[in-house]
Amino acid sequence: MKEIINKPAKAGKIQVAKAVFWAFIGIRKHEDHAADVESLTMKQVVIGGIIGAALFVGVLLLIVNLITN
Repeated sequence: MKEIINKPAKAGKIQVAKAVFWAFIGIRKHEDHAADVESLTMKQVVIGGIIGAALFVGVLLLIVNLITN
């Protein structure tokens, strides 16, 4: 007999964004981190990190542009 293993549902876009945001800040509850590990895939984390970094750099450039003009 085959054993049926229930995989957790794949994380949504909002959950990925929240996980990346909290990773940038460096604050995360252990329970939330454990839930993220079970539901996030490496592809989601990498893509979310790249998008988050691009947004961060874009916001910094916008702030510097507004201050210097």
